[in-house]
Amino acid sequence: MPNVAELTFRTGTMDAGKSTLALQTNHNHAARGRVGRLFTSHDRAGVAMVSSRLGLTAQAEEVGADFDFWRYTVDALTQGARIDYLICDEAQFYTPAQIDQLAKVVDELQIDVFCFGILTDFRTRLFPGSARLVELADRTEVLQVEALCWCGKRATHNARTEDGVMLTEGEVIVVGDVESADAPPAPVPTDVEVAYEVLCRQHHRRGMTAARARAVSLSPEPLPFPG
Repeated sequence: MPNVAELTFRTGTMDAGKSTLALQTNHNHAARGRVGRLFTSHDRAGVAMVSSRLGLTAQAEEVGADFDFWRYTVDALTQGARIDYLICDEAQFYTPAQIDQLAKVVDELQIDVFCFGILTDFRTRLFPGSARLVELADRTEVLQVEALCWCGKRATHNARTEDGVMLTEGEVIVVGDVESADAPPAPVPTDVEVAYEVLCRQHHRRGMTAARARAVSLSPEPLPFPG
């Protein structure tokens, strides 16, 4: 039986190594003589780049809201290009329609598609692109590299803070501390410090970030009797 192309979704929280794995996957396939294309959206390193915190980078096609994967691929093949697979990083930011296009590329053109992205946003709600991937992917895999909450438990949720205060509502795409989180770039007021971190469910529910936990531990103990 001939090989059948698949739509694969590999997901994890921030710090789980998704972009590193995307670049490694591209390297592994290219080393076997396969020809692929890289795509990304709102990468920490800037437009049209796939980057990991380990320092690995690669040029990629930037996926905007009006990007059409089906038309892009058909046009490239029509012009004589060879495409064996697509690597799609930051897939949580793709639209559901774009995920449908990727599924069509797999089914109609027999081209493998590997998607990498976060499942839920800082509000604990599914990204529309990720939700559609879960619905359509032939395989959905949770990365085995576990990010850890400040308490040492497995991190399952992504948190956003502004000036040290954890938020549960707001714009989904906002720039943050990209040195320590998969924060996508978007303009915010310059006087607001936005950061991201991963938390276990318990501490996300409580809004207990690492900074808040340190502040609580350093606060003076109340006296056991009236002052």
